[in-house]
Amino acid sequence: MRHTEWLGRHGATAAWILGVAAVYYGSAELGLLQELVRGQVTPLWPPTGIALTALLLLGPRIWPGIALGAFLVNVSLGPSPAVVLAIVAGNTLGPLLAYRLLRRAGFRVELDRLRDAVALVFLGALTGMLVSATIGSGALVLSGALPAGEFWPTWAVWWTGDAMGVLVITPVLLLLSAARWPLRERIRPLRWLEAALLVACTCTVTLLAVSSPVNLLYLVSPCLIWAAFRFQRAGAAPCALLVSTIAIVAAAEAWGPFARHELLTNMATLQAFNGITALTALLLAAVVTERRNTHEEIRRVCAQLAEALSRLDPGAVVEQWPPPRKRKPDDDG
Repeated sequence: MRHTEWLGRHGATAAWILGVAAVYYGSAELGLLQELVRGQVTPLWPPTGIALTALLLLGPRIWPGIALGAFLVNVSLGPSPAVVLAIVAGNTLGPLLAYRLLRRAGFRVELDRLRDAVALVFLGALTGMLVSATIGSGALVLSGALPAGEFWPTWAVWWTGDAMGVLVITPVLLLLSAARWPLRERIRPLRWLEAALLVACTCTVTLLAVSSPVNLLYLVSPCLIWAAFRFQRAGAAPCALLVSTIAIVAAAEAWGPFARHELLTNMATLQAFNGITALTALLLAAVVTERRNTHEEIRRVCAQLAEALSRLDPGAVVEQWPPPRKRKPDDDG
């Protein structure tokens, strides 16, 4: 019996490891479509977001899946077995470090608190991904695959790609992991219409911003604010992903504000823009969600207090406080 339970438990873990490796490899192939250095360094590396999400949801035991996926991706890119192993080590240690930092900070995968959003941006993305960028770029330079003068531009692209993978992929995956289908509550048609209008406006404004030779990237801020206030995390995370993806493609293709600049300059601009985009969307969504949860908690406690007082004095009339909220036509849920 114990042997059967052991096989079942470890068999499930092995299946998760292979699944993570497969998804890691598939997302890497998509990320390499926008490679900028040596065919293997890209300004958006989705596998880091997938790796960190897997660690947060499944625990550190699935790290071999990350290592296996990274090995399968890099073994054909070279330039030598030693460099490949160094890159694999960096790609595995980066998400593991980010995971440990987030756990020590008390991170919750619901992303419903301001501190969770701040931790994901500064600890998960910007700090944790320093490891993979430094090890990978250093290995390429030490092996002679890159000249020493290309270290910082390569490091900037590598760090940008890994950090963006966490900033724009992880929130969406955490959102999807918490979704329950079919929806328990009917969403009003006007709500769907507003969501479609938000996506259309965000896409249109972002495309206009990256097509202009003048730097108009921050015109997308009102769309992010709209998404965060009206839809919280369910709107903020996908909008941030959409905006960042369009900006990354524009930087890789040297469109608009990214034209006629060096690679390092473009990566610095892209990192600043995408970092502020994710920070604005996630922080605002977390603030709105936290405020909403606090209001609901106060309402629940007051209802319990009113019920307790009515039991102590059955003849007393206890008014409900806060008073019931009037339902607006566009309220969801």
